Amino acid sequence: MDINWYGFSCFRLRERGVTAICDPLNRKATGIQLPRIRADIVTISSGSSALAEGTDGVSGEPKILRGPGDYEVKQVLVTGLPTSQNGTRNVAFFLDFAGLTVGHLGELGQVPASAGGEELGDIDVLLAPVSGPHVPDVSRIAEVISQLDPRIVVPMQYSDKGIRSEQSESLEPVDRFLKELGISDPEVADTLRLTKSGLPEETQVVLLRPTGTARPG
Repeated sequence: MDINWYGFSCFRLRERGVTAICDPLNRKATGIQLPRIRADIVTISSGSSALAEGTDGVSGEPKILRGPGDYEVKQVLVTGLPTSQNGTRNVAFFLDFAGLTVGHLGELGQVPASAGGEELGDIDVLLAPVSGPHVPDVSRIAEVISQLDPRIVVPMQYSDKGIRSEQSESLEPVDRFLKELGISDPEVADTLRLTKSGLPEETQVVLLRPTGTARPG
């Protein structure tokens, strides 16, 4: 599997000829231009933010998933769990690519008890928010990570020098998140490439460089 981060909560997941886009960015809202993307699956985690409503930039007639439920698209099993809080809607999506599972928490809100049970099975990669208007404190995020016990954690929704957008100025640096997890020297990469057999035994944190291109509004 290859995983790329475009900024904010937007990722591309590619495995076995299937491409999923999580929270495609709205260029007008973020100032970030996505590359040409063809996808089979698009997940939209939040109903409270205009940042992740850039579906017009995704080609290929993808199946767009916005709500909780169980789905199957091109043999990828997708589970959407509602994690809304304080009147905001959020859905955490878990995508199972033939046994390799990636979880995208969106803005998180409140994780239901079922998220820590056997319903989801093993979580191999967890895309976890660092900051945002509806994101809990990093200590709560750390608790959720401990609960789900993924092999790899990829932070999202934090300020990065590679994201030059007015919207990104409202986000926090990733440092406090790393400190909360006890990570001092995380791996940094442009693309996270992994296989089920090559996953670490203990949870590791990987910082991805954003590959979306900042454009003037």
